[in-house]
Amino acid sequence: MKTIFNKTKALLYGLLPLGLLALTPFFASCSDDDDAGSAQMVINKVYLENAAAKDSVTDREVSFARLGQMIRLEGSGFTGLRHIYINGYDTYFNNALMTDNNVWVTLNTKTPVDKADSTVRNTITLVKDNATYTYKFTIRASAPTISSVDNTLPEPGEKVIVYGSNLQETTHLTLPGGVEVTDGITSDEDGKWYSFTMPSGVTGSGSITSEGANGTAVTPAYFNNKNCTVIDFENSADLGGWSATYKYDDLVDDPLGSGRGKVVELVPQSVLDAGGIKAGANASIWATTGNDYANDDWTRMESFIPGSTPVDSVALQFDVYVPDAWTGTGQLEISLQNNLSNYGFGSGGTQYNKDYMTQAFVWVPWMDTETGAQSSFTTGNRWQTITVPLSKFGRYTNDKASYTFDNVVTDRNSGSYRNFVFLLVNSDLEFSDDLTYPASPFTTKVYIDNFRIVPCTSVTVSDF
Repeated sequence: MKTIFNKTKALLYGLLPLGLLALTPFFASCSDDDDAGSAQMVINKVYLENAAAKDSVTDREVSFARLGQMIRLEGSGFTGLRHIYINGYDTYFNNALMTDNNVWVTLNTKTPVDKADSTVRNTITLVKDNATYTYKFTIRASAPTISSVDNTLPEPGEKVIVYGSNLQETTHLTLPGGVEVTDGITSDEDGKWYSFTMPSGVTGSGSITSEGANGTAVTPAYFNNKNCTVIDFENSADLGGWSATYKYDDLVDDPLGSGRGKVVELVPQSVLDAGGIKAGANASIWATTGNDYANDDWTRMESFIPGSTPVDSVALQFDVYVPDAWTGTGQLEISLQNNLSNYGFGSGGTQYNKDYMTQAFVWVPWMDTETGAQSSFTTGNRWQTITVPLSKFGRYTNDKASYTFDNVVTDRNSGSYRNFVFLLVNSDLEFSDDLTYPASPFTTKVYIDNFRIVPCTSVTVSDF
């Protein structure tokens, strides 16, 4: 009866958590230690011990487990167990939490997963003095997550890159509309990204679902999403024109010939040929038609994105192509309505103001806006998607207020001039009292296309 004695002693000395008491059966054995220790080991099932389970099922049978999780091995012959190797990693277990039929063990976060030797990957090996037993069981790292998607509105044949964590060995994708991709997927060995080529025939919009070594990941529902297009520059009626703006005739054909049609050259070639935008000056404005033009009433978007959606779950996306290095000068200012009175990084229109309808954002791709560190920006020979949550625009940066998408639409529609506008600002950039980037003539080619509003809510995939 030594098993019962050891279990009772463990309880007396507080070695067994009370939460496991109800899960731990008491098995009596009248065999001596030698007989029990020589019994053949068998794992019949593996259970996840999840005390924080939302569905209250704290002990469930599983076909895989993740690093950091506690599992219970159910079987027989465990008495005398000396070592547990998981993916070849010698994993600590508390023999006070063990019976001949149950062993509790937590998967150490240092356990190798994708880098485990192929001979021991996805195995649990039990070792005692006179026996070894191996059980095939899938071990995964933490659940994969998605942080961003580069090129969310690709043309067929273009490259798409999905960034995140634990995306190793991605082998299967499901695109909106049920289009499946299994060929040509490349994934980073550290799990930071996977990429694929956009196939033809994708007409739906929504999320990309990926399957990899660590399970399923789902992107926000903004892939191939054109439901809430602000302006794509294909219709001359969508583009406003007055003395301060560039006109429809200033648009150019997509220089990469990807199939995008007309696109904006942020500073037209004729201006670049004449020396570009001088230091301290701004380029002319690009603007939508505004006011009574139906496309500029964003109420239409609330049939796709509920007005109650928080502003940090809705984003403005646009595509850029910057073939050469952009660094040191020039800023892209975007405003949801035409009411700017000052311009550039840190200007009033980009900040919260209780008395003024601020709806602007400034994109500075060559500077880290958290640290002020300078770099250079280029997209190489491809289009790239930029995603900006609406919580980064003007008044919605006030995190003490619970702004929704309906607030954005209402604020915009109540403006005197509801043109959506953007322009190249070439003023000095004062990051802090100690760091200023003085402007210099701007002569960089920057192409822009497809402004759209999209949902950007992160998707959490449950294992169960």
